[in-house]
Amino acid sequence: MLDTECGDAMIRECMARDFDVIFSIINEAAQAYKGVIPDDCWHEPYMSRATLEREINAGISFWGFEQGGELIGIMGIQPVRDVTLIRHAYIKTANQKQGVGGTLLSHLRGLATQRILIGTWADASWAIRFYENHGFRMVDTEEKNRLLKTYWSITDRQVETSVVLADTE
Repeated sequence: MLDTECGDAMIRECMARDFDVIFSIINEAAQAYKGVIPDDCWHEPYMSRATLEREINAGISFWGFEQGGELIGIMGIQPVRDVTLIRHAYIKTANQKQGVGGTLLSHLRGLATQRILIGTWADASWAIRFYENHGFRMVDTEEKNRLLKTYWSITDRQVETSVVLADTE
């Protein structure tokens, strides 16, 4: 899909040249999880360069919200078998609560051709609330466990401490 302009901002597909900025946004915004998610799931940095590279190589396509020539938010989309996963949604702390995340999510929904699933930490109440406010609903524990083990490559500990939200539209 082509880039989308939003007033003085633009949503665009991220390129290899954006790797360092994506890495920076993820790790700056992920500080919100420190002390919220289990200590044994926290890392410094939250996402390593090697992990980010693995995620991209596994098929995550990042899209960015660019304002004034600067990426201020990113969100990934990953087709996996018969679903589409929304992955690694992060907005720079200074730019949160300004509609950036909702705009990115809406754009990625337009790209998806299959059921959309989103996984996040169970204790990240703000993230769960954000997705619920955008039409997603948490699935029950049994379904969550099945979905996480089917579509994600994460540890059993992360499965235990996460939730899955599904698109209701």
